[in-house]
Amino acid sequence: MANTSSAKKATRKILARTAINRSRKSRVRTFVRKVEEAIASGDQAAALAALRAAQPEIMRAAQKGVMHRNTASRKISRLAGRVKALGA
Repeated sequence: MANTSSAKKATRKILARTAINRSRKSRVRTFVRKVEEAIASGDQAAALAALRAAQPEIMRAAQKGVMHRNTASRKISRLAGRVKALGA
């Protein structure tokens, strides 16, 4: 248990940051799930629209440090490839 006032403050900050990061991560998962559902339905137009909505959300999570930027780029790249494959 934290004894000093600075340690107590650090604990409060960590809790607040964790809640924000959890929310951001959940938001990213929701957007990715919408893209995957559109891909599963086979509707390329809907999948493309969902991807365009998900892309800035994923990159924002990377920018805020919720996920690594390479991970974000990889996710976007793989989703874009799957959306593109629908048209072929």
